[in-house]
Amino acid sequence: MVRIDVWLWSVRQTKSRTLATNEVKAGHVRINDEPVKPSSPVRVGDTVRYRVRGFDRILKVEREISKRVGATEARQCYTDLTPPRPDIYLPLPRRDRGAGRPTKKERRELDRLFGRNPNFGHMG
Repeated sequence: MVRIDVWLWSVRQTKSRTLATNEVKAGHVRINDEPVKPSSPVRVGDTVRYRVRGFDRILKVEREISKRVGATEARQCYTDLTPPRPDIYLPLPRRDRGAGRPTKKERRELDRLFGRNPNFGHMG
């Protein structure tokens, strides 16, 4: 039986055990879709859902380990069931450096582009 924070650190999902403990305490880790504590045990066959940069990693536990191992050996301790991330690219409008504040016309165009209500806050 291995603690979830130790297991996450051992299979190289976090850089340190302290970071793994903090992630579990913050509610970013679930075992079999149940919220857990850092001391919760992880067993072979469990599904670990770990939130990383806004996306969930879904890992099926294949082996319990409590010591940090090399990357190739760590990958043998879990099966990655994570669906592929969506390929969404939204170019952000940028102003030239030193161009100053947008003019009223440019501001209205930006409002239209982002779907904002141009009359928001207008009293008349």
